[in-house]
Amino acid sequence: MKYTRIPHTDIRISKICLGTMTWGRQNTQEQGFEQMDYALDQGINFFDTAELYPIPAKKEFYAVTEEIIGNWFKKTGNRNRVVLATKMAGPGGPGPFIRDEGFNKKEIVESVEKSLKRLQTDYLDLYQLHWPERNTNYFGQRGYNAHAVDLWDDNIHQILETFRDLIAEGKIRHVGLSNETPWGVMRFLEESKVHRTLPRVKTIQNPYNLLNRLYEVGLSEISMREQIGLLAYSPLGFGVLSGKYLDEIPPRKGRLTLFPNYSRYSGDIAVEATKKYVELAQKHGLSVAQMALAFVNTRPFITSNIIGATTMEQLKENIGSIEVNLSDEVLKGIEEIHNAIPNPAP
Repeated sequence: MKYTRIPHTDIRISKICLGTMTWGRQNTQEQGFEQMDYALDQGINFFDTAELYPIPAKKEFYAVTEEIIGNWFKKTGNRNRVVLATKMAGPGGPGPFIRDEGFNKKEIVESVEKSLKRLQTDYLDLYQLHWPERNTNYFGQRGYNAHAVDLWDDNIHQILETFRDLIAEGKIRHVGLSNETPWGVMRFLEESKVHRTLPRVKTIQNPYNLLNRLYEVGLSEISMREQIGLLAYSPLGFGVLSGKYLDEIPPRKGRLTLFPNYSRYSGDIAVEATKKYVELAQKHGLSVAQMALAFVNTRPFITSNIIGATTMEQLKENIGSIEVNLSDEVLKGIEEIHNAIPNPAP
């Protein structure tokens, strides 16, 4: 395994992060335990979850994934071997049943307390806002709708004050963002630069993969200049970049087979691009999934690459991508495809 650090901290984390969002729906608790055991044995010490998980979000499954992780900590005693990240859902979005209110002090404190209880831990290493509460473009929306009704009042100072207090209490160690825009990241940074007692955001968890490289426009410069680490999610685009959905008969238990509304990476242009990436990988004797993951692993703004799997075979292949070195010829081929079909799935 290879390791990095959460920026502006001394916390050493694996370059591959274990994603958990299928545990409790596509995966049982027993399977989640098996994945955590294997990942830890392979040197992965960074796990990411969310109160929203498992997905697709549904009220009766709310926060089951956190409970599974907590049960594993209790069974194994491995909490001190894991850097643990979780996320607080915003109002609306994919989990409207979770909360009506935004990121006020009461909601943040209650959310942290509930996650601590479910995860059976006294502290969270990284606590992230899952998506912005203001009107902006995320979850596949290409453009910003400046005319949309937005009743949001800038409460970023109050959010950071609440996080400061939770850090002082030892309940969280560091804070991060998710599904954020360049404006949002810089606004949070501005507040902590002006008010030095407020905590600085350390990471941003946004999508990044061969079908969606929009992070490179704007946010990558912020990552490099401000040292905000990208925790890349959906590095295989909901599994599309494994090539398995190109088969005439799609996998029976595949996420997109079970949940066809997850179509973000399945449009005609994205399928066309995926075919070209599959051809490139085959030409060079590579697994297309490992090629796609190795590309993400080696970007200079990446702090950790969040992989997920529903089978142990997939998990082993995905973790194995850390050992894959892409030749200049492969990288050139990736850029040629990207230039011909740029960002078909934002």
